[in-house]
Amino acid sequence: MKTRLLDLDTSRRRIVDLTGEVAQFCAGRGDGLCNVFVPHATAGVAVIETGAGSDDDLIDTLERLLPRDDRYRHAHGSPGHGADHVLPGLVSPSVTVPVGDGTPLLGTWQSIVLVDLNRDNPQRSVRLSFVSG
Repeated sequence: MKTRLLDLDTSRRRIVDLTGEVAQFCAGRGDGLCNVFVPHATAGVAVIETGAGSDDDLIDTLERLLPRDDRYRHAHGSPGHGADHVLPGLVSPSVTVPVGDGTPLLGTWQSIVLVDLNRDNPQRSVRLSFVSG
């Protein structure tokens, strides 16, 4: 298995497009599977369309589903931080993408993104792992 760790700062954006980094990581590796994993309790990874409003729609939807208020039992951090700990139940901490001839086999409008609503910790890691097939 080949692996690489990406270090990201999400202080200025809640959705970070990882598609280019994933494609670069897979290049030259042949056929297999690429797993994209976020080792954090308050972030997730999704495959969505970006740039046409879907990324903003996802954030708006998650903020409606996970309001920042005092309803959460997990109550440390900034107000409503408990919502950040519920996010991975809705947006998985990992996705696995098939790779053919070193290219992630995504659909035309699909992008791999990091989803991070947590304002308390903008320093994130994303682990890319490739398993040959």
